[in-house]
Amino acid sequence: MKKTFLIGITVAGSFGLGFAVNGLISKQANEKHQKKATGIGGIFFKCKDPAKMREWYKTYLGFDTDAYGTTFEWRQGADSTKQGFTQWAPFSERTSYFLPSTKDFMINYRVENIEALISDMKKAGITVTDTIEKVEYGKFVHIMDPEGNKVELWEPEDEEYNKIVKGRTK
Repeated sequence: MKKTFLIGITVAGSFGLGFAVNGLISKQANEKHQKKATGIGGIFFKCKDPAKMREWYKTYLGFDTDAYGTTFEWRQGADSTKQGFTQWAPFSERTSYFLPSTKDFMINYRVENIEALISDMKKAGITVTDTIEKVEYGKFVHIMDPEGNKVELWEPEDEEYNKIVKGRTK
């Protein structure tokens, strides 16, 4: 009886230890291979007359523009049942939104786990220009790349963003 009990404890302990080690290995592998950017969330650029630019793109390229530009809807590669969005937006040449960059454009990247990503970037000495802002359709923060381009990072809430886009086009 004692022998059977010891064998049972040993087998159970081995399984438990195996699951624990496997969990640690999987967690470390996921952290090492964590996705950073998952796609382009938006393309923003300065121009002399944003309204005229929106109209030109509407007329000649068929963009369905509104006061913000346009939104391109697409399906996510890993799960084609999920929507994704990319915003196209012309800004006034006098906008301060791109500061401290002096460039005429800014790219928005869709990212996963923005808090962990920004924590890693800060540790690496990357300039983070503001704090993470949470709105109904996601979280945003801005960084500077090595050549002085301001980059917007967005952890999207695509279902909420879809509601906003559908509301604007009504």
